[in-house]
Amino acid sequence: MTRGTGGARAVLALGANVGHRAATLHAAVEALAATDGITVDAVSTTIETAPVGAVPDQPDFLNAVVLVRTDLDPHALLAAAHAVEAGLGLDRSTKVHDGPRPIDVDVVTVGHTVLDEDGLVLPHPRAHERDFVLGPWLELDPDAALPGPHGGRVADLLRRLEEEPA
Repeated sequence: MTRGTGGARAVLALGANVGHRAATLHAAVEALAATDGITVDAVSTTIETAPVGAVPDQPDFLNAVVLVRTDLDPHALLAAAHAVEAGLGLDRSTKVHDGPRPIDVDVVTVGHTVLDEDGLVLPHPRAHERDFVLGPWLELDPDAALPGPHGGRVADLLRRLEEEPA
């Protein structure tokens, strides 16, 4: 059941590389849809990607992007994302940054909000570098744009990433 009356459009990025990855992503979408103040509008195709970051020796991720409408402010949306993660087995107190995890729910954007506060940076500070976010997002919204200093049309950001030497 989806609840919420509309509000701001937000982009959430999901990733899982431990356990039953596809089932966990599905459960995360269901949990988001069941959260007061969040309406799930669209879910991208799931893609499999190699891990990025400081812990390369770990299983591949399944990733997806979810477009939602939310009546929640950015901090409340982040709290809801963390609650979904906790409900699906992520213990943030023991999570290794960029390490293996059963689920990760990142808030990529909330409307055109740009902020840098303790615990919340919008848009997500590395969204412009992540093809596993930009590609699924573009699939759902060909006119999407990432706000902020590293922003631009998602199609252009993705094209730049694809053109960069490996």
